[in-house]
Amino acid sequence: MITWEEFVYFAVVAVLMWGIGAWSAWKEKSAVAYLTTVVGLLVFFGFILSMWISLERPPLRTMGETRLWYSFFLPLAGLMVYSRWKYKWILTFSTILSLVFICVNLFKPEIHSKTLMPALQSPWFAPHVIVYMFAYALLGAATVMALFVLVRGKRLEVRGEKLEARGEKSETLTTELSITDNLVYVGFAFMTFGMLFGALWAKEAWGHYWSWDPKETWAAITWFAYLIYIHYRQLPNHNPRLALGVLLVSFVLLQMCWWGINYLPSAQGTSVHTYTS
Repeated sequence: MITWEEFVYFAVVAVLMWGIGAWSAWKEKSAVAYLTTVVGLLVFFGFILSMWISLERPPLRTMGETRLWYSFFLPLAGLMVYSRWKYKWILTFSTILSLVFICVNLFKPEIHSKTLMPALQSPWFAPHVIVYMFAYALLGAATVMALFVLVRGKRLEVRGEKLEARGEKSETLTTELSITDNLVYVGFAFMTFGMLFGALWAKEAWGHYWSWDPKETWAAITWFAYLIYIHYRQLPNHNPRLALGVLLVSFVLLQMCWWGINYLPSAQGTSVHTYTS
């Protein structure tokens, strides 16, 4: 039976595979990048599935358990971006960020017991959290793209002007912004589904779809922040850099929604979403 103590072995193999995939992407060996990244994902998911069987419940209760899913979804999101737009650096980023969350789990493991309070025994609990974690990974990738554009935006514009001056087609900056938008669109869609699953879960567990609990309030704030970004980007004369600034603020709010509320006095002992006490 797999236990939490075996996590380090699965993690080492998975990160090694992801690292080889990231290196292969830089060397333009796409086949190796795909193969090793997928193998790493299968190894890591194998541990999650084993924990699921061992705990006799989905490993989604504690912050440590949700970090498992986030560590898994980050390379998956990176692979999706790489397969669609062939960005060499995205697999490196997703591997490094996933490694950070894995290290947090190694040095600060959470309690992983079979005990599951009645509210978490709803069939809507697992899809709610899993869909949210995937949305967070996609929106994290969008945030990195936003930082990339903000840092290199001027260079991309200059490069585009040079290409146009030579009569060549230039869509460099437009392409970067389009990738960012697409990641936000998909991440926002999954976030919306996650909220709907959460409402169904809340109705079954507590008898109401929404109660303006601190977690729910910050979820709504985060949802509206990303909605503002999406609508602002549709304005004909919008400022792209301001839009990307809104996206960065939205990601900060997302972190507040995910784990930051645990440190708010308003959530201590009153939030129905506090399960670790």
